[in-house]
Amino acid sequence: MPGRHAPTERTCIVDRQSKPVDALIRFVVAPDGTVVPDLRRRLPGRGVWVTADADHVARAEAKGRLARAFEGPARVEPGLADRVDRLLMDAALGALSLARKAGSLVSGFAKVEAAIGRDDVAALIHAADASDDGVGKLDQAARRRHGEKAPPSVRIFTSGQLNLAFARTNVIHAALLAGPASENLLARIRDLDRFRGNGPVNGAGNQQLDASDDLTTLPAGP
Repeated sequence: MPGRHAPTERTCIVDRQSKPVDALIRFVVAPDGTVVPDLRRRLPGRGVWVTADADHVARAEAKGRLARAFEGPARVEPGLADRVDRLLMDAALGALSLARKAGSLVSGFAKVEAAIGRDDVAALIHAADASDDGVGKLDQAARRRHGEKAPPSVRIFTSGQLNLAFARTNVIHAALLAGPASENLLARIRDLDRFRGNGPVNGAGNQQLDASDDLTTLPAGP
């Protein structure tokens, strides 16, 4: 109906609990009959909802609940949770590239150190394969300036992924400056971090978001 507001909560088919739609992933059936994630909640057709973490998605696949939840034929290809993880990573990498194009990212150890002392930094981004020494020095600099309000320290991207996003080589450290593009990037990082079962990105005391053990093998995506 015109003017009708979309529901703000849906029920997860795995645990049967009602939750805000932002805490869930919508799945639909594609034209070829396969079940696909609708991360932006825009695809046509009937949708079913699963709590937005890898454990719930894996359980929905393993117990056949996703296939049964749809009216008519629906096929779930193996490895659904891994595919969702990759899509979330692609979204985060796309947001990272947009933030760089918007001028919201500065890279290089010295420039990041200067930004910490001068600018409104929304997050510190370090390559997952960066040395702990360099990461520690920059994180400590942020804590010295901001104390408990120090920006989060993000380590979910490899140096190769950072290189592609910045369209240059040897990107190890970056500072994310406050702004709309930065808010979008942090939202995508939160989505990925939540899916992997980690804590929220709240910026308190340089909370560090690390890559999973197999993250370094993930491609940067299209």
